[in-house]
Amino acid sequence: MPVYQVLVYPIANNDLNSESYLKYAAAKPLSKPMMEWFYKNYLASSEQSGDPRISLVKANLAGMPKTLIIGAEIDPLQSEGKLLRDKLKDAKVETDYQLYEGVTHEFFGMAAIVPEAKEAQALAVRKLKSAFGM
Repeated sequence: MPVYQVLVYPIANNDLNSESYLKYAAAKPLSKPMMEWFYKNYLASSEQSGDPRISLVKANLAGMPKTLIIGAEIDPLQSEGKLLRDKLKDAKVETDYQLYEGVTHEFFGMAAIVPEAKEAQALAVRKLKSAFGM
């Protein structure tokens, strides 16, 4: 089992009609139609999307490692990150969640030009260092 996990705008549910999927359906760089395409082309059948290995919020999450979830406001996956946070906490997993306002999916890798990305990366580093006793 990993010591700690950092999940950056995770795919954690198969509900493509959640609040953020509806609100940010046409968001860039990730939109609802793109996610539909990914599901269609990644899975052998649409039924597989409900598998707990794909839809993590349906899994038994007890015993998972401490977790940091980083979310982007303008992202169809925003609701999934919040739901996963709730499900991990329900399973008694120590979980931190940080939503970055005003940024889109993929912001995390843009620290050179997006201040929120620099903040998110620094948070991830602090949490990982702490988890490893550094």
